[in-house]
Amino acid sequence: MKSAGAILAAAVLFTAACNNATDKTEASSQTIKAGIMKTDWGEADGQRVSLFTLTNAKGTEVKISTYGGIVTSFVTADKSGGKSNIVLGFDSLSGYLAKPPYFGALVGRYGNRIADGKFTLDGKDYHLATNNGKNALHGGLKGFDKVVWAASVASDTVPSLTLTYLSKDGEEGYPGNLNVTVQYTLTDDNELKIEYTATTDKATPVNLTNHSYFNLSGDVSKGILGHSLMIDADAYTPVDTTLIPTGEIKAVKGSPFDFTTAKPIGRDIDSVPGGYDHNFVLNSKGNQFAKVAVLSDSTSGRSLEVYTDQPGLQFYTGNFLDGKFTNRDGKAINQHAALCMETQHFPDSPNKPAFPSTILKPGETYHTVTVYKIVLQ
Repeated sequence: MKSAGAILAAAVLFTAACNNATDKTEASSQTIKAGIMKTDWGEADGQRVSLFTLTNAKGTEVKISTYGGIVTSFVTADKSGGKSNIVLGFDSLSGYLAKPPYFGALVGRYGNRIADGKFTLDGKDYHLATNNGKNALHGGLKGFDKVVWAASVASDTVPSLTLTYLSKDGEEGYPGNLNVTVQYTLTDDNELKIEYTATTDKATPVNLTNHSYFNLSGDVSKGILGHSLMIDADAYTPVDTTLIPTGEIKAVKGSPFDFTTAKPIGRDIDSVPGGYDHNFVLNSKGNQFAKVAVLSDSTSGRSLEVYTDQPGLQFYTGNFLDGKFTNRDGKAINQHAALCMETQHFPDSPNKPAFPSTILKPGETYHTVTVYKIVLQ
C-alpha cells in the first residue's frame, strides 16, 4: 500500500496538473485515463467540485463526487443483462447541497452517534456539534460528507480514485489535525473497494464509513422489504429511544435481529420499533478481513456481498425516509425504499469503555478496507 504521504503528494500534483475544473466557466468532461472520466460538477463553499466516473471491463460504472466523497451512482447489470442504478442519488450537485440524509456519503470524523455530543479523553472533556437531537451524528453539522476533498488518480491499471482531506484541530469539536485519505477502486470482479487511512497529531476518536443506500432492484418504488439478508453476527448492540447503545451486547438468537441465516428483511421488521437501525457485532470481530453480509434481490438476480475488517455493521432500513426527496428517476424516496450497511466500530464507543476502542493516537495509522461486491445469482 502506498504511504499516506505519497498519496497526499500525488493529490497535490494531480490538482495542479489536471484540475481544470477550477475554471468556473468550464462544464465539460475529460478522460483522465482508461476507465476514469472527470466532469466539472459545480461549486460548493467557493470551491469547484468534480464528479469522477469509474468504469470497469464489464461496464459497471461508479460515480464519486469530490463533494463529500459521495458515491452518487452504482450502475450494474442484472441477470437479464439490463443495467440500473442500485444506490440512491442525484444527477446534480444541487441535490446534495439540499442536505439529504447522507445519500452515498463518506462519513466522519465519527460515523454514527456519540451520546450527548460529548466524551472525555485523557482527562479532558470534549463537546461536539450536536445535530441529532442531543446527540452528535456522522461527524456533526459539517462532517466529511459536506466538505470538498482533493482528488488524485492512481496509475494502476484498474480505475481508482483517491481523495484527501485535512480535518483541522477543533473541527466540529474533535481534537487533533487529522489527515485522511480514502481510495475508491472498481475492480473487474464488480467490487467497489473503499480503503480508509488516517493519521493525527492528537489523540482523537475516528470511525469512518460509507453511507450508501442500496436497492438492488434499481427501482425505489419497490422498496427493500422483499430483499433477503444474511449478517454474520451472533450479537447486536441494543439502543435507547435516541438510538444510543445501552452498552449491552445481546445475542440475536430467537429475536427479530437474527440474520445469521438469510431471511426477507420485512419478515420481522414490524417487531422492531421504528425499524432496523442497529449495530451488529460481527463474528469476525474486526480481527480479519471477511465476508460479513450478503444482500439479495431475486427479481434482478443481484446479490451484494459486504467484506470488511471492522468489528461492526450498522444495518439501517431507511426508516426516516419520508418522500421529501425524489431519486434521479423522479420517484419519491419513501420509507424502506433503500437500506444501508455501514461497516464501522460501534456507536458511542468513546463513552463505552467495554466497546472496541476508536481512539487514534499520534504515531499510529488508522487503516481499514471495505468491499461491496456485486454477484449475479
